Amino acid sequence: MEHSGKEKEAMALMAEAEKKVKSSTSFFGALFGGSSKLEEACDMYVRAANMYKMAKNWSIFPTLTCTMFFEAAGNAFSQAARLHLQMQSKHDAATNFIDAGNAFKKADPQEAINCLNRAIEIYTDMGRFTIAAKHHITIAEIFETELVDIDKAIAHYEQAADYYKGEESTSSANKCLLKVATYAAQLEQYPKAIEIYEQVGTHAMDSTLLKYSAKDHFFKAALCHFCVDMLNAKLAVQKYEEMFPAFSDSRECKLLKKLLDAYEEQNVDAYTDSVKEYDTISRLDQWLTTMLLRIKKTIQDDESDLR
Repeated sequence: MEHSGKEKEAMALMAEAEKKVKSSTSFFGALFGGSSKLEEACDMYVRAANMYKMAKNWSIFPTLTCTMFFEAAGNAFSQAARLHLQMQSKHDAATNFIDAGNAFKKADPQEAINCLNRAIEIYTDMGRFTIAAKHHITIAEIFETELVDIDKAIAHYEQAADYYKGEESTSSANKCLLKVATYAAQLEQYPKAIEIYEQVGTHAMDSTLLKYSAKDHFFKAALCHFCVDMLNAKLAVQKYEEMFPAFSDSRECKLLKKLLDAYEEQNVDAYTDSVKEYDTISRLDQWLTTMLLRIKKTIQDDESDLR
């Protein structure tokens, strides 16, 4: 296959970098500026990586070779990162591992995660927990969208939240925790979801800026209770009204009370009508639809048990 100009330049830089690395390890090379040769090699690997990223734009087979170029770029950035570690340049190594991870995301998601984890190890070792948290979120997103492993996505969102909490970044921690709660509820891990929604809701109701969002968190917590037990849901709604009086006037609280009444009466039609009425003003997202359908199914199941 014919190589583009940029790809040829990248390959030449890679070969030159490898020569520099080899010469730095020889006796005379080490004696006469071994470390400066490693620095030059690092620079060449980074330039080669960027050339590979540019080469995809000139490829005559874009769909076929685009992945190959990103993989080549990722490998070049990884080489630079390892050399920086060898030279004890931790910050530069972490930066190169992040660049490698971003390139591999488009070619090899698992290798992207490996590179990002290496960067996270360096950042945590340096005490840079906020940056480490940010990259845990990136890994979580790869598990969500590319590898579709929700349990691992949850674990990385939780780790990011822990790091943010440790750095007093409560708002960032709560964003991660809400992702955890969303997935926990979908996986029917209701106690975990309830704990998070209540915790975030309590934090929001004490903040002037976030107060409006508290009702949404308490609404979701109550729906999770409802999926487990109707009486629990009833008690939870009462508790949220006492904690946060503004919740009583919200459309979400009014809907919950209508749903609880419909459940007690085992009236599926009343339940469905209440949900439809709410949906005409506040559109239901996929998560809310799923939870509401699960609760509706318990009414229908109870009805069939009585027949």
